[in-house]
Amino acid sequence: MDLTAFLNDFFRTDSLNQLTSDAAALFDCPVMVVDDSFHAVSWYMPTGFQDRPFQGSVDRGELTYEASSLLSNSAPLAQQGELYVELADSPWQRRFSPLIASGIRVGYLVLVDIHGTLRQVERRDFTVVESVLAKQLFFESNRSGLMFNTAEEVLLHLLENKFSTEALFLLQASSTWLAGFHPERVALIHLGLYHNLHLAEDTLKSELKYAFYASHPFLYNDEVLLFLNRDHDLSALEPLVAQYHLRVVISDPLDRLYALPQVYAATHEVMDYLLLRSSHPFCVRADQLHTLMMLRRLQDRPDLIASEVCALARHDAAEHTQYCQTLLAYLLCHHSLQETCQRLYTHRNTVLYRIRRMKEDFGIPLDDPDRQLELLLSVSLELLAQHQENLFVRGLTLDAPRTMPCTVDGDRSASVSPPAHA
Repeated sequence: MDLTAFLNDFFRTDSLNQLTSDAAALFDCPVMVVDDSFHAVSWYMPTGFQDRPFQGSVDRGELTYEASSLLSNSAPLAQQGELYVELADSPWQRRFSPLIASGIRVGYLVLVDIHGTLRQVERRDFTVVESVLAKQLFFESNRSGLMFNTAEEVLLHLLENKFSTEALFLLQASSTWLAGFHPERVALIHLGLYHNLHLAEDTLKSELKYAFYASHPFLYNDEVLLFLNRDHDLSALEPLVAQYHLRVVISDPLDRLYALPQVYAATHEVMDYLLLRSSHPFCVRADQLHTLMMLRRLQDRPDLIASEVCALARHDAAEHTQYCQTLLAYLLCHHSLQETCQRLYTHRNTVLYRIRRMKEDFGIPLDDPDRQLELLLSVSLELLAQHQENLFVRGLTLDAPRTMPCTVDGDRSASVSPPAHA
């Protein structure tokens, strides 16, 4: 393959469109270049070429969530640098490859194999074309400076902390629909389990827009951000979670749009934790895991745990007893014996026996008001170290092989926190 004309255009011109056209001539196929947020920034279609997925991406100016999820979660693409895919709604195979500039993924190259010849092309030829397109894409995406024209661009730069002051953000937002926009919360939607090779229509995005009016869903870091207001029926998320195998975390209240980066970071922390704990779809509120997230921040400080509680935990581990769970329940129930028994599903005499032993044999200062908070944090950290995370979440059970309940309104869930069995 003669790359001379392609390279000459790279050195002579300053146009991604020209280079895309040259790439299409080299490989004799339709070509599309998309950026790292899956927007179609350049493409070339031969005369007479008709393909619904390709044309749909051109018309929308972006790939579908389906295609974005496919690229974001493809192990072969990450490991081998290329991915061939047969789509259900196109007669031609696609070749996807990442565009890397200075070690940073800046986008993707999409080739439509209309002649069935792309697998015969030398890999080094692909590498040269991908490197040139990546450098041009990187250059063009960074030369526009800090003036953003669309609401999505403003949001992306807000999330990346590109605005030095709230006033600057409001100025940039004033010419977009973000002016006067006051969402109540944000839903973070992970697409890792979502697979659909019908790429002509953006099915999930259409469903989200239909179920949640003016929610403005958009992709950020391979996930979907969905803005929610007080008029939205959050129960509408549950059938979508089940149908599309989504994993969703709903943020804490968003008091103003400029606080989005902080709210997003806290929501994403919950998402990262749940992705490690569950391989199933779920829909949860971030505040259902507030206590757990706070305790996890202290996990690397076992030196803060009261020595009496350490001794109690060692006894539990050696004798298979449940004194730590009893201590936690007793403290949470404000020393109410009746409530502690109910919480533990344990007989009154058993709980009394454990409380007496904790005082007399382990020296737990249950009657010292100045040490109650220390005891509560200490026993919580010990139980967390024993992988008892379910004790510190509300309205859901971690690792459940089903969709976790979405209970944003606080009164819809029939589930309760799992009991600490004695």
